[in-house]
Amino acid sequence: MTKLHDMSGISRRGLLAGAAGMGLVGLSGLPLRAQETPRKGGTLKLGISGGSTTDDFDIRKLADWVPVNQAYMVMNGLVEIDSDNIAQPELFSAWEAEEGAAAWVFDIRQGVSFHNGKSLTADDVIYSLNLHRGESSSAARSILAPITEIEKLSDHQIRITLESGNADLPYLLSDYHLLVVPEGFDDWSNPVGTGPFIPERVEPGVRGRFVRNEDYWKPGCANVDAVEVVVINDVTARTNALMSGQVHAINAVDFKTVTLLGRNPKLEIVRSAGGQHFTFLMDCTKAPFTDVNARLAIKYAVDREQLLKTALNGFGQLGNDHPIPQTDRFYNSELEQRAYDPEKAQFHAKKAGFDPLAVTLSASDAAFSGAVDAAAVFRSAATGAGVDVTIKREPADGYWSDVWMQVPFCMSYWGGRPTADQMLSIAYESSSSYNDTRWSNERFDALLKEARALLDEEKRREIYWECQALIHEDGGAMIPMFGDYLDAVSKDVKGVKPHAMFNLMGARMAEKVWLEA
Repeated sequence: MTKLHDMSGISRRGLLAGAAGMGLVGLSGLPLRAQETPRKGGTLKLGISGGSTTDDFDIRKLADWVPVNQAYMVMNGLVEIDSDNIAQPELFSAWEAEEGAAAWVFDIRQGVSFHNGKSLTADDVIYSLNLHRGESSSAARSILAPITEIEKLSDHQIRITLESGNADLPYLLSDYHLLVVPEGFDDWSNPVGTGPFIPERVEPGVRGRFVRNEDYWKPGCANVDAVEVVVINDVTARTNALMSGQVHAINAVDFKTVTLLGRNPKLEIVRSAGGQHFTFLMDCTKAPFTDVNARLAIKYAVDREQLLKTALNGFGQLGNDHPIPQTDRFYNSELEQRAYDPEKAQFHAKKAGFDPLAVTLSASDAAFSGAVDAAAVFRSAATGAGVDVTIKREPADGYWSDVWMQVPFCMSYWGGRPTADQMLSIAYESSSSYNDTRWSNERFDALLKEARALLDEEKRREIYWECQALIHEDGGAMIPMFGDYLDAVSKDVKGVKPHAMFNLMGARMAEKVWLEA
């Protein structure tokens, strides 16, 4: 078998090639401060957007920043993606692939206990993985769909067999839904995990308090005595809470005010480039978007340069109506960048039978900071392209349950994923429950399956390039821009690093940092 748990020799996906090279520095232009030895004590206070009163800890449906960050405080994953975008062992301590990468043996870390005192075993891992398999409604179902068997070899070793080879399997198993709970567990309002903190009290959509797990197994982590999460969906309120010292760190900094905020000598801006992208979602099963020409009219009716400049203040890159960022090794660099073209927009609208094409866009800053303003910029450009856009402003609370995937046209976002396969599978494969445009393309599904089984990087690249072209031309997502992750952190917080995956150090800031004495 081929030993693959040491991933240091694998390409870093083009991400985080160096702090200065990626702009991962304080806005003053100086490198982020050197890290010190962790110390224990204090209460870390986080002001996080992306919370709702409908949130719980059900790992199958984690969908926004607050539940994801809180889940990582309580539970561990099987594989962790580090700040260099490399798969590292977590509750899996090591892995080996058999020839062809269709079968893998994973060692389960020993000496780890759940908060209730139960020791971690293979039974817990198998149970947790199976929550996402079969008839499950889990967002990670499509990721695990190729698994044909999970076999217990011993109390601390399992074999996973796939229908075909997949060299990216450890990366796929890093998905934030694939957290581990005790065998048989299903009380998602009172989670039990192996993580760095234990929930003391949680008010969904409002606040939560978590106290240190004194028996946490990771050295140098769980440094603070407690973590308090305050749900602050409004970006102005979130910024004010940081400025006034009510919280130590916030996520999703307003792109329009980040430069001004970075001038505060008590604060530091952490800028991370990666796969985060913002979407205008068209449901391909609902009129008028059942016609590809209507979808193309929308894609040609947006001024991407203007959106990047005004909505993100330039802190990002242009999008080209597919989800793979320029930093990914499989990014299609030869796909022509779609530009604002009123004539083409009008042509496709008329071809779909509309003159003009009239649509209602549901928008909320719950989708991303500045989404409502971005909707207005889009409407202005679309008006000149023969597309009439009515903006329906939606409340932040309940946006992900009542609007997203419920209305024909709405705004959303996706965080990055460590591999192209994972991003394409979870959001565009027809069988995925998180296919939020309900786009179905048999050619795409077949190509994706073929690429997973290949070890030939050049052949995989060809296939992923075609996958991107299919989404670009036929898909239901208009993706105008990729945005850098922007966090703002008090300089009292030590151990902070950029991370290409998500805000707040890949949603693991609470576990990693410590407070100055």
